[in-house]
Amino acid sequence: MTAIATATATHCPYCALQCGMAVSGNEQAPRVDPREFPTNRGGLCQKGWTAASLLTTPGRLTTPLLREDGVLRPVTWDIALDFVADKLRALRAEHGPDSVAVFGGGGLTNEKSYLLGKFARLALGTSQIDYNGRFCMSSAAAAGNRAFGLDRGMPFPVTDLDTADAVVLVGGNVAETMPPFTQHLRQAADRGGLIVIDPRRTATAELASLHLQPAPGTDLCLALGLLHLAVADGHFAADYVATRTTGFEAAWRMAARWWPEQVERVTGVSVADQRAAVRLLAQAGSAYVLTGRGAEQHASGADTVSAWINLCLALGLPGVAGSGYGCLTGQGNGQGGREHGQKADQLPGYRMIADPAARAHVAGVWGVGPDELPGPGRSAYELLDALGQPGGPKAMLVFGSNVLVSAPRSNRIAERLDALELLVVADFVLSETAARADVVFPVTQWAEEDGTMTNLEGRVLLRRKALTPPLGVRGDQDLLAELAIRLGQPAERFPTEAETVFTELRAASKGGPADYSGIDYDRLRAGEALYWPVPENDHPGTPRMFLERFNTPDGRARFIPVDHRGPAEAPDADFPLYATTGRVLQHYQSGAQTRLVPELNDAVPTMFVEVHPDTAARAGLEDACWARVISRRGTVLAQVRTVPSLRTDTVFLPFHFPGDQRANLITNPALDPTSRMPEFKVCAVRLEALS
Repeated sequence: MTAIATATATHCPYCALQCGMAVSGNEQAPRVDPREFPTNRGGLCQKGWTAASLLTTPGRLTTPLLREDGVLRPVTWDIALDFVADKLRALRAEHGPDSVAVFGGGGLTNEKSYLLGKFARLALGTSQIDYNGRFCMSSAAAAGNRAFGLDRGMPFPVTDLDTADAVVLVGGNVAETMPPFTQHLRQAADRGGLIVIDPRRTATAELASLHLQPAPGTDLCLALGLLHLAVADGHFAADYVATRTTGFEAAWRMAARWWPEQVERVTGVSVADQRAAVRLLAQAGSAYVLTGRGAEQHASGADTVSAWINLCLALGLPGVAGSGYGCLTGQGNGQGGREHGQKADQLPGYRMIADPAARAHVAGVWGVGPDELPGPGRSAYELLDALGQPGGPKAMLVFGSNVLVSAPRSNRIAERLDALELLVVADFVLSETAARADVVFPVTQWAEEDGTMTNLEGRVLLRRKALTPPLGVRGDQDLLAELAIRLGQPAERFPTEAETVFTELRAASKGGPADYSGIDYDRLRAGEALYWPVPENDHPGTPRMFLERFNTPDGRARFIPVDHRGPAEAPDADFPLYATTGRVLQHYQSGAQTRLVPELNDAVPTMFVEVHPDTAARAGLEDACWARVISRRGTVLAQVRTVPSLRTDTVFLPFHFPGDQRANLITNPALDPTSRMPEFKVCAVRLEALS
């Protein structure tokens, strides 16, 4: 009890649920404990319980590193900063501002995300900035913007799910990726209304009343088929569609062609299960559809999510109290990270960088002319693929991302990183990407700094500093400010205190779709539950959006006509299996953090591939042996786990491991034409025994 009484109330460093936790102890022996908060209600997952281990990991960086004669050697901050600034100046003078790129992360605080975008566009003058959130929620964001005129992952508090009669989870394995979330699904599960759509029988599917197991890459077809049945079986919400939406006829022309028997042939989901899913949703008094990365990480991801939103609109769910559509944002600040300027096409407040009014507003806050701001840049994979190429960036600064493990076709990414004249990485450990850098800066961790995060429901949270960082470690804001000053920017343009940065962010976001202008640290310290938009200082926030109108010019939600086109790469004689990727309970993202925690790494220390026993036998494999998983792009080494519940045409690999165990050695970089999301969730592979 003493530790809790003197602890600092803060939030978990991992996923977008942002579970409440308390940090106590000291820098040598920190401790975390769960605390009561609506999203986790006093619970934590294994990653949360062991989060304190990150703060004292033996591999912690405490001094900048500079590559000399091929080896990273410790140097002072001034030497490292001067080296980087001199190199950036020279590259920009010779090749122009777009010769320098910036790559951010969905785990950075709102303040860091904001300052990173400002640094790129003012101090560097470059358009070449994007972030790893492009690999996570971008398809759902694009679909939400198209349908509702605004993207807030969950436009309602997660606690609203507590009283749901039916919840459909499309491509989301929350029992492993954010375990405390499952308590909000209990009523739906108890009432027989929890429906999970996933090619694997995941831990979440085990909780479900109904598990639909489509072939990878066919989620869009399934959604079209369910919309067809919703109309054909008499569940169509005609009054709602007539008064609150537009565009149904065009969307229906697409869905009308997808008879349930045809959908069964394409997806493998029986007509009976299709009908059961629609009936459960339509007859529920309170119903929600939630999409995750399984629906979104496709070359047709935006259209796939649009198809699920179309189903929701046809049933009259969005913008109605007790029902709706939501996206399960993954990264810790995946929501806020995509709102405040580190994305290639955006400015703070979720403004579009090509919009003259948006440019004028943000330029006014920054004290520059609108013409001084660069235009849109390359999306994340396109940016990485252009590194070191003619016309592409020759230097890159990386914050909060481990692209060598997390990006698709990672052998190609390694080649592009090595082609740079300067690679700078800010991290707290020597990640796989940092190990390839020319300069590495040691930066603070989550419990060593103040800042705000925006969780999956759009609630802005205060992450409080609980511990003093090790000597020699600085914050990302300090690093950006020091570089900006060396590049000729006035010091006052790049503040380093989080609260000061947030005050400026509020002004920059004012009037934008993601308006934070009425939020301040005092309100957050007082514990106010502030869901954006919060347009005035006395505004209570907006926990539930769209109850009266959607954020479109006419206030109506828009049906988007979409059609199934299948994965970019289908299995064939040479590569007869689908491979899909995802996460496991013990690890997070690229594993750069969780692989440092003994309790987590000991539980899942190496790459594995889940295979149906019959599929393994045909490949000459048995349980626990090592195999090669081969695609047209590369080969992954993985230990075989035979799983009888898996589809015989599908294998699964987690993406947390480095080296020749990187799942992204085989993934397909085919991009969604709207969101520019790579197709992580399906590619064609074959299995071979590792001799």
